[in-house]
Amino acid sequence: MSGSSDLTLVQRLGRLAGDASIETLPEEVVASVPQRVLDIVGISVRATTLDTSAAVLGLVEDDGGRAAATVIGLADRVPAAAAAFANGVLAHSLDYDDTHLPSILHPSASVVPASLAAAELSGASGAATLAAIAAGLEITVRLGMAGFDPDANDGVGQSIYFEHGQHATSMCGAIGSAASASVLLGGTRDEPAHAMAVAASMASGIIEANRTGGTVKRIHCGWAAQAGVTAARLVRAGLTGAPTALEGRFGFFEAFLRDEWIEAAVVDGLGDTWSVGDIFYKPYPANHFTHAGIDAARRLRAGGLRPEQVVRAHLGVATPTVRTIGEPLELKQRPETGYQAQFSGPYTVAAALCGGSGLGFGLADVTDVMAHDPERLALAARITVGGDTHCDDIYPSQFAAVLTVETTDGRTLIEEVLVNRGGPDDPLSDGELMAKFTDNTDDLLSPSDAEA
Repeated sequence: MSGSSDLTLVQRLGRLAGDASIETLPEEVVASVPQRVLDIVGISVRATTLDTSAAVLGLVEDDGGRAAATVIGLADRVPAAAAAFANGVLAHSLDYDDTHLPSILHPSASVVPASLAAAELSGASGAATLAAIAAGLEITVRLGMAGFDPDANDGVGQSIYFEHGQHATSMCGAIGSAASASVLLGGTRDEPAHAMAVAASMASGIIEANRTGGTVKRIHCGWAAQAGVTAARLVRAGLTGAPTALEGRFGFFEAFLRDEWIEAAVVDGLGDTWSVGDIFYKPYPANHFTHAGIDAARRLRAGGLRPEQVVRAHLGVATPTVRTIGEPLELKQRPETGYQAQFSGPYTVAAALCGGSGLGFGLADVTDVMAHDPERLALAARITVGGDTHCDDIYPSQFAAVLTVETTDGRTLIEEVLVNRGGPDDPLSDGELMAKFTDNTDDLLSPSDAEA
């Protein structure tokens, strides 16, 4: 972006958001955003069935307020920030939302709900909404990549946010959502920067629940979306943010990353190179670290392997992911709820070997009832998880897996999956994305509403 060398980081990102249009965006970005909106809306519809969603929707409904925006699952309209919160919670609650690698964050689950709420409040056009979403996603990804250290874990690479226990998805998503919302609410050329700077003070989220349980992570993208809309509206009303809110001595990066953040990840190719089309869709409603293991199990099942033939199995994955899907092992082998099952390497492999639903492992596999299925638990108890050097070499550009199975007839079967399904190297087809949407909305929307 020419002429931007004297601008601060939020100012440069703000110009990106303000200047984005479907006429100037790359074709692949313009094509990608509607698919991401469809994906998020479908996930959100299905997530209305969760107990945690009922709690959130009830809270939003009770708060009432000026009718401004629509919440999926509520008949009455609610204030835009509340709609962004509720829809952001729904979007992330099934762990089915898209993922950017190698930053390991979920951009759409906050940016899309925030943008839709802001667009509905302001009456923005579809074209403007598409461009704002694209800019918000790009900003979110770049902030996430600023915290990616390729030399961490002895050269394996890792998100510094993650290492610090921080949820980059919600933290970076709050700032990206603010940029999108500010543009859609009619902000002046300087307002997206101020909105992002204000949202930087609202950014938060810790990820301990990934390891040891609790459903609090489901609300993180809701808080981020709400923060984005709220920040943008406050700036419209006259509030301002620090121009160096990101890179300043007491700014976002210093607070969360100390001296480890990478400025080049934020600014290199800004406005010319876009990451939106490269964000990975999730074919399975489970933590993304489990997906290659699911695919390895699916391939072995397709080759004739059945659960009763498995004496023992070992799931090799990138070492930094073991703590999320393999530790503590006794909990991962016996998840207590469907939600815990979504973060279990042993359970997801067992479910896929037993014959999963959906695109190979679906919503029917992560109910509380299925999490207690005796056949799956018996198989999961025979599955261990550990670090694999080959997977380490690829991580986190891909979340690879090597599944080794010893069978009752004395064979040792090894299945490697080095590329994640749903990413640029193994994309989901339009038909598969529609099948995912249909699976999410089946029995919850009428055929005509789903088509609309």
